[in-house]
Amino acid sequence: MARIKYYYDTETCKYERIRTRKSDVILNGLGILSLTLIMAIGLLFLYSSYFESPKELILKNEVKELEFYYDKLNKDVEMLSTILNNVEHRDDNIYRVVLGAQPIEKSVRDAGVGGADRYADIRKKGITHTDLVVGLHEKVDKLRRKLYIESKSQDEVVQLAENKEKLFAAIPAIQPIANKQLIALASGFGFRVHPIYKVKKMHSGIDFAAPIGTPIYATADGKVVVVDVKFSGYGKMVEIDHGFGYRSRYAHMHEFAVRPGQNIKRGDLVGYVGNTGMSTAPHLHYEVHINGVQVDPVHYFFNDLSAGEYERILELASTENQSLGM
Repeated sequence: MARIKYYYDTETCKYERIRTRKSDVILNGLGILSLTLIMAIGLLFLYSSYFESPKELILKNEVKELEFYYDKLNKDVEMLSTILNNVEHRDDNIYRVVLGAQPIEKSVRDAGVGGADRYADIRKKGITHTDLVVGLHEKVDKLRRKLYIESKSQDEVVQLAENKEKLFAAIPAIQPIANKQLIALASGFGFRVHPIYKVKKMHSGIDFAAPIGTPIYATADGKVVVVDVKFSGYGKMVEIDHGFGYRSRYAHMHEFAVRPGQNIKRGDLVGYVGNTGMSTAPHLHYEVHINGVQVDPVHYFFNDLSAGEYERILELASTENQSLGM
């Protein structure tokens, strides 16, 4: 029951009852409500300043979890990049060196992965930590490209390894005639006195002095591409294509033991020593070509000579004397 309030009226000298108007009640109620609302907002502000809401706690835990997985992924990418760098190092400095291939240029391995707008879609989304996400994408894309290049390199290395046996068989590696005593080598590669013109001219091969009919052997696997007969120059001559840029030539022969197009192995009989063409005595003129360039054949006798024998034959080949033919 509401309390009744009175006031003393000095004119009537009586206590009169206080009459409460509805507007006063409404104003008082609104005042109390406003004060309550202000106090509630203040308390809510104080609470939110010192205490986290359940939703904020959930979001905060999600952020921590995402940061944890980001750090883990970032470390995994860096670890994979380190492993790939080690593989690239072995590829360039071991495998390719052994197989005689050029290492892949660093600029090719470290090339970029696309244009400037490659990650524009990610930036447009306006997601939190955009730079972190873009940075991780860049690392992954670079790793993907380097892995692709290394995969292609490994395919090439495998192919080179498969061809290595064929390459070894294609490199001229023995003397073209039996020369155990090393006395057959009569004239080496380089400028020598021409037997006819008596002036120094380039001698593009090595002369082996031997009796007519001495067997001549192929110095590497290959295919016979030239069987030629001339009355001057090289006289009777055979040329063998060994592949991989290697060719060998056998000149001033007496007879042939091969035909054009024939496949032969190292050590197979090619023909016999003669004295045909521009020749002053029975001998074999032997040449080695690499990619069309004549090179010193003395460097291609490593299969059938010891270290001491090789030094001796180098000494004989370096002697400046008269060649036995062109």
